[in-house]
Amino acid sequence: MSDDFLIHPYFDPLLFCPNLAARTRQDALREMVEAVSRARGVRDAGLLLEMLERRETLGSTGIGKGVAIPHGRSLAVVSLRVLFGRSTEGVEWDAVDGKPVKLFFLIVAPPLEKKNEYLPLLGKIAELVKEKKNRDRLLKVEHFDQLRTVLEDASASV
Repeated sequence: MSDDFLIHPYFDPLLFCPNLAARTRQDALREMVEAVSRARGVRDAGLLLEMLERRETLGSTGIGKGVAIPHGRSLAVVSLRVLFGRSTEGVEWDAVDGKPVKLFFLIVAPPLEKKNEYLPLLGKIAELVKEKKNRDRLLKVEHFDQLRTVLEDASASV
């Protein structure tokens, strides 16, 4: 992955959700927005959820291979936030390959950010999950430190 753009610093233990309970896309989005709201930095959870649901109507953020990267910009958030979520059962997401999603990376940012990190972060996460070994390791993480190790290893491996 290299490029000197490291993604692990963007992840937060408060936004580590290895046991999502949701079974539908709408419930999963709601569950993730609630987690981001609890971790602070959200002005309006309802507005954020509405933006993410609207984004899904433009085209599924389910990129295939059991991964979804719901994302968007909104005035409802104060700063760039990234949530890692996992569903052991899988969530029907209308992904490009038609398969349920088990790995989630929710990325939200305000419309303008000083460092403009939103798109590079989105790209790096998409690159990370292309590798089967990374997806396999992510499916097994139980603690935030394990997630951080997977992210650090992936950053160093190219």
